[in-house]
Parts: sequence; structure tokens; C-alpha cells
Amino acid sequence: MSAPSSLPASPNHLLPLTRWEASARGALVGVFTDIDDTLTSEGAITPDALQALADLKAAGLAVVAITGRPVGWSLPFVTTWPVDAIVAENGAVALLPAASGQVEKRYQQDAATRAANLARMQAVLARIEREIPGAARATDSPGRETDIAIDHSEFVQLDDATVARVVALMRGEGMHATVSSIHINGWYGDNDKLEGARWIVRELWDRMLDDEMNRWAYVGDSTNDQLMFRSFAHSIGVANVARFVPQLEHLPRYVTQGERGAGFAEAARAVLAARRA
Repeated sequence: MSAPSSLPASPNHLLPLTRWEASARGALVGVFTDIDDTLTSEGAITPDALQALADLKAAGLAVVAITGRPVGWSLPFVTTWPVDAIVAENGAVALLPAASGQVEKRYQQDAATRAANLARMQAVLARIEREIPGAARATDSPGRETDIAIDHSEFVQLDDATVARVVALMRGEGMHATVSSIHINGWYGDNDKLEGARWIVRELWDRMLDDEMNRWAYVGDSTNDQLMFRSFAHSIGVANVARFVPQLEHLPRYVTQGERGAGFAEAARAVLAARRA
């Protein structure tokens, strides 16, 4: 399918993927990707996205998913998807597949800090549900360890004004707050998707991401990806990013024709074609 006509023209952003230079694609060492509505459709990874992850790994690239989803939700996928890691809860927790078939967890915050923050966050969550009509915690909340989430588009539909009220309340309580394609996430701490990316590159490969930023790509779809869109020269939005363009201060550099998993697979094919050339 073609990219939605609502996407604005720009010399610097939202260029068609065909404008991505082959020399840049061929020099990549890794790909970071969002999960919801980037790899998935209706909550499940699409077959073409799963194959694309495997093809990238087989070609020798590092592959890391970075998501606002919780640890508990992410656990089954880190051992069944061909990825080096899933960085969950907006950069706070890394899940690594272990040789034993188990999953190793690594945290950016120590245990005492996590416990103290959890108590504060649960109080904020209760306040949101009490004070904002229609706002309710996400169904994946029991699996969360370092953040809270309010559902706005997965099983509950909240209008823009209500989403804005939730974000304002979180920030008024001193939390970081961001809006994904399905949830409003809030947390205490300095983590975010970009810091999570920097952290996992140090943890797994003992390298500094900032020294090789132009050799990584990022694929995403919504407002909680815009820090990554701003930071990565090779940032790609799958076509359904059009929904969030009016709210995005920082747009992806390139946009695919396909939506969701089909768009991710399109981006992966572009990378792999350049490596074979």
C-alpha cells in the first residue's frame, strides 16, 4: 500500500524509503525497533515482521526491540523472537535470552530505588483512575515493575483531551510521561528509549552508541518514538505513523509504504538489499 496522503512533504523528514542511500543502509551494524504497531498488528507480531527479524540476525546485524510494554508481557518473546534483547518499560529493564533457555533480567535502577518508586507510582495510578473519568490501568499492568500504564487505544478508547489530562497529571506528580500507540506510560527515573538503547549497547557489546549512531537504524510508529526519530539519522516510521504526525515535534527521516509489520519488513529488505549489493 502507498503511504497515506496526509503525511506532509519535507526535504528532511518523512522521505520515501527509496531515498535512503544504499551506502548508509549497507554500513549498518544494528537495528532498534519499537514493538506495538511496528512489529505487531492487533497485538500479535506479523509473520513478515518475524521473518524480517530473523533475516536481519542471519545477516549479522544486532537486533534490539525497545518498548513501553512491561517485563511480564515481554518475557515470552525474548526467547522466541530472533533478537539480541528486548528493552522493556521504556528503557528501564533489559531481557536477554540465556543459553540455558532462561531469561536474564538487567535493571537500570537498583532494587531499593525500584521498590520506592513502585509505591509512589501506584499512588499516582490510583489517583488517575479516581480523578479522570474513563481512565483505567492497562491490562498488562500486573507485569510492570518500573512504570505504570493507562490504556488509551488497546481495549479502551480515550479522546485526546483525556489523554492530555492523564499526561498532565503524571507530569504534575514529577513523572516522565509518554504516549505510545496504545498506552500512556509514566515512570520515575532517567530512563527513556534512547537511554535504554545506549545502555544495552554498553551492556551487550561494550561499545558507545553515540560513537556509532550513524550505523544504527530505528523503526517506530508513534509519539513515544520521537526522541529516537530525532536522534537517529536512519530513523524510519512505518506508514501508520501518519496517525501521530500532528502530535510529533520530531518526525522520522524516512517512511515506509507498508503499515505495521509489513512496514518493518519493508525496512529490513532495504537494509539487506544494500548489504548484498
